[in-house]
Amino acid sequence: MSAEFEDALVPGPDAVHHDRFFDRFMLNLHPADATAPSVITGLGHYPARNVVDGFVVVSTGTEQRNVRFSTELSATTGDGAGPLFFHVIEPNRCWRIRVADNPAGVALDVVWTARTPYWLREVELGNNAGPPTKFEHLVQSGRYRGTLTLDGVTHQVDGWYGQRDRSRGVRNLGGGQGLHLWCQAQFPDRSVGFLLVENRQGERLLAEGAVLHEDGTVDDVVDVGHRLRFADLDLIDGTVMVTTAAGRVYHLDADASAGGGFMAGAGYGGGHGVRRGRGFLDHEVYRLDGSVSPRTLDTSLTDRLCAFRWGSTRGTGILEFALSRSGSYRYRSTLD
Repeated sequence: MSAEFEDALVPGPDAVHHDRFFDRFMLNLHPADATAPSVITGLGHYPARNVVDGFVVVSTGTEQRNVRFSTELSATTGDGAGPLFFHVIEPNRCWRIRVADNPAGVALDVVWTARTPYWLREVELGNNAGPPTKFEHLVQSGRYRGTLTLDGVTHQVDGWYGQRDRSRGVRNLGGGQGLHLWCQAQFPDRSVGFLLVENRQGERLLAEGAVLHEDGTVDDVVDVGHRLRFADLDLIDGTVMVTTAAGRVYHLDADASAGGGFMAGAGYGGGHGVRRGRGFLDHEVYRLDGSVSPRTLDTSLTDRLCAFRWGSTRGTGILEFALSRSGSYRYRSTLD
């Protein structure tokens, strides 16, 4: 793993890589008060497959609008696909993201600027069979300026929070996971983040992350506990307890009632890196009335906008969760 993360996506469809090698970024943006609308967008390169694909997911409070797109990597200039374009203004510091008009009625023109250092690790997860999954994972907290347009109505997003998430490597997960949590809780002077994976017996497979401070401090996460409430695989609310290397303990209460963030709409149910030729675009709307849930979609992975509370300090952010749909799995709290 490189000591300094090179921010450009891996170029060129003729690069020699494993067939399942990917280089993907994802950014989210949301108001500081955890109200709708919120946006998650991302794009990935699959050089060995000559594929670039991406997505835009917008949750309005009553519905989730999804746009997915794909084309041949060799047919692009490397700065986007479909309606999504990006430009690295300053590596690991400043990105511009634009989403042009599309059938979902969503347009975006924003600049994300880092407010903390980035945190970078190589994630390694064992598989039931075959070699472990290994990929680089980077997260970094920032703020936005610019505009979000929804059905012709323009919203200023200046000051909105958001996390930049970047991963690249070979993703060959083979199942066996019970609980997956990825948390990015944004507070005025810091971001509390971790990745936690447990197997179906409730045993920990992975727990890592960091509290990233605006003053440049990076305080690694050494332990995570959780007590969460679910209704048919969907998160209602809960508490996570994060312990850091510096000895800080964060009790974070999360309210997940905003709804939406179902990542099936972003293609996470196996749609990434699939060859679809040039100019592919698909879209749909999920009504947030209970008719769509982690149970009914092709993946239970959900990136839920949450209101967080840390003592008397209020924050907002994304709590990504997935529960196994295996009949042998039952969620187990690790906090009394």
